[in-house]
Amino acid sequence: MFYETLPTSEIVSLSKWSSLTILNEQEYDSSSIPDKEEDSIFSPTYKKSSPFIQRGHSVDTCPGSPVIGKENNCQISTLLMIIHSGSVLDANSDIMAKKSDFTTFRGAFESVMRQHYPSMIGHVAMRLIPCPSICAEGLSVLSKLSPYSFDVSPSGIECTNITHDSVPIGAIPILAGCSHDYKDIVSNVIRMANQVYREFIKSDEGFGFNGRVYFIGDSMGSVIGYDALCRSPDSHSSHDASRHSTPEHVPKKNDNDDCTSLGSMDSSFKVLVTPPVRRRSSSTSDSNVCLDFEVNEMFMFASPLSLVLAFRKISAHKYDKSTSIQRPALQQVYNLFHPSDPIASRLEPLISAKFSILPPVNIPRYQKYPLGTGQPYYLLEAVQTNPQLFTEHNHARRTSEASILSTVSGIGDTLPIQAINKLTKKWWGSKRLDYALYCPDGLSNFPTNALPHIFHASYWESSDVIAFILRQFAIFDYNSSIGNEEKELATFSPSQPREKWQRKTTFIKIKNSTASHRANDVIIREGLPQIISARFIYGPFDMFSLAGEKVDIHIIREPGNGEWTHLTTEDSDKNGRVTYTIPENKSLGFGIYPVKMVVRGDHTSVDFLLAIVPTQTETVVFSIDGSFSASVSVTGRDPKVRPGAVDIVR
Repeated sequence: MFYETLPTSEIVSLSKWSSLTILNEQEYDSSSIPDKEEDSIFSPTYKKSSPFIQRGHSVDTCPGSPVIGKENNCQISTLLMIIHSGSVLDANSDIMAKKSDFTTFRGAFESVMRQHYPSMIGHVAMRLIPCPSICAEGLSVLSKLSPYSFDVSPSGIECTNITHDSVPIGAIPILAGCSHDYKDIVSNVIRMANQVYREFIKSDEGFGFNGRVYFIGDSMGSVIGYDALCRSPDSHSSHDASRHSTPEHVPKKNDNDDCTSLGSMDSSFKVLVTPPVRRRSSSTSDSNVCLDFEVNEMFMFASPLSLVLAFRKISAHKYDKSTSIQRPALQQVYNLFHPSDPIASRLEPLISAKFSILPPVNIPRYQKYPLGTGQPYYLLEAVQTNPQLFTEHNHARRTSEASILSTVSGIGDTLPIQAINKLTKKWWGSKRLDYALYCPDGLSNFPTNALPHIFHASYWESSDVIAFILRQFAIFDYNSSIGNEEKELATFSPSQPREKWQRKTTFIKIKNSTASHRANDVIIREGLPQIISARFIYGPFDMFSLAGEKVDIHIIREPGNGEWTHLTTEDSDKNGRVTYTIPENKSLGFGIYPVKMVVRGDHTSVDFLLAIVPTQTETVVFSIDGSFSASVSVTGRDPKVRPGAVDIVR
C-alpha cells in the first residue's frame, strides 16, 4: 500500500506521464521510417491469414480523466450526451422508445454510482439527443431483394418485418450511409447537440459548467457521432500530430486526399462521406455546421462504424490503399460490442492491420469485479506485450537519447521508438479501442436477425457497460478524501529561509533542471529503529545528484492538528541521499505520520509517509506491474487476479 512518491507538484503529472510524451516529434517523425510493408488491412500482405497470438495481460483506471471534487461553481464535472438512433432493424423512429431507453440507462447508471461510486453522485449529468432511424430505407430494400421476400411483410417502410437470416443485415449501415439525406441528418444532429448543450449550460444544473463532455452512441448513433466529430473545426487526420488544433488553411481536395473526404469520391459513384476539415464560417451551408463544444471521449455500442469506413475507403480509392482513416476530434474512442452481434465490427484492425490477430479487451463482469480487474487498457501495454508484431527491421540507427528512452521505458532494443510513435500518431487515443462484453452461450441458438434488437436493448441496462464507463472518468480523488493533516502538505511554508548553496558547483549543475526528488513510504514495527530516507536529484534520467547540501526534515507528530515539527537538518551524501534515524526520545507511537524533507537551497521538497505498526499487523501485498508476482511464480507467468483483490486495494 506504500509506494515511492514524488513531490506534491508532480502528483498530477505522474498520472498523465508516458514515456512517449518526452519524444521529440520532429526528431522521431514517423515519415523517417522506411515502409516496407504498409500497416493496413487493405494491403496485399494483410489479406493473408495471420497466426493467432495469445493476448497479454494488461490498469483499469484512466489517468488524465476528470477528478470529482474540484472546486467549481458548477457541481457537474461530466456531461454524457446520448446519441440514440435505435437498432439498425428499427423501421420507424419512435421517440418514446428512445426516451424509455434513456430513462433506463440513467436509472441503472445512478444505481451503480450509489453502490460503488458515491462520490460521483451529483457530478454527472445526462442529456438525450434523439436521431431519426436512418436504416429504414436500406432495410426495406434488402427485405425486397431477399429470396425469401414473399414471406416478409409487404407493408412498406413503416413496419418492415425481417423473418429470415438470409437478409444481409450487415449491409444495412452501409446503405444508410449512402442515403442522399444522410448529410442533412448529420447536420441536424449537430444542431440538436449544440442546442442541448446551450440549454444545459444555461440551466441551473449546468450553469458555470467547465467539465468534460462524453458522447455515447448506439449502432448508427455512433456513426453519426463520428461524422459529427470529423466535421468539427478541430478534426484532423491520423497522420497529423495528436494535438487537436485548427488548421491554418484548408488544402484543396484531390484524388489523393483522405479516403473519408467527400471530394475524393469518384463523380460517377456518389457516396456520402465525412466532409473535409473546414474552419467555421458565416455560411449557412450544412457542410459548415460544426459542434460548438469539445468532446473528450466517445463510447460506441455495437457500432458498425468500421464497416462504413471500410466501404468509404474502398469506394474512394480503387488503386491506392495507403491513406489513413480520418481521426475524429477527441481524445479516446471505446468500441463496446458483444462478440455474437451481427451488426458490430472491430475498429482496431481498420487503423492498424497488426491488431487483426490480437483479440479485443474483455470487459469484466460487474457481479464479480464491480471495480474492475486491474487489467491495463493502454496501447503501449499491448505493444510491449506483443513485441513480435510491432518490430520493424532495417530501421535507421537510433540516437543515444532514443536508446536511453527505450531502456528507461522498458521497451528495450526489441521495439524502435519510431515504430511506436508512428502507431500512436494514427491511433484514436492512448488506449485500446475494441472491448468485448460477456455474451451468454444460449444466444447462439437465437435467429441472427433477432440478436440486434436483443443486444441493443441490453446496453441501456447492463451493469458491465455502466461500470466500465464510470471507471474511465470516476478516478479516486486524493484531495477530496485526505484529512486535515495531509491537506497541510499543500500549504506548507518552510520555517527556514533559503540559503546559498554550500557547494559552488551545485548552482551550475542544477540550473534549468527540474527537481525529481523521491522517497519510499516506510512501514516500521514498533520497537525497531525508526529510519527514514530520501534521495534528491535533478534533471531528466536522474542526471544530477544533490551532494553536500542541507535538507530540513519536518514531520506532523499529531495528525489531528496538522502542525509541522522540525526534526533536524541533515547534509546529503555524494549520491544525493539523506538518511535519518529518529532518536529514541523522539520516537513515534502507532500511527501514520506525514514527513516532508525540504532542500534548504531552493525549497524543493519530497513528501512521504511513515507508518508505525504493532506486531502481527495484517498486511496486503500486491504488485502494480506484475513483476513481483511473476518473479515468485513457478512458471514465470503472471498469476490470475484473486477475487476481490482490486476491491481490497481500492
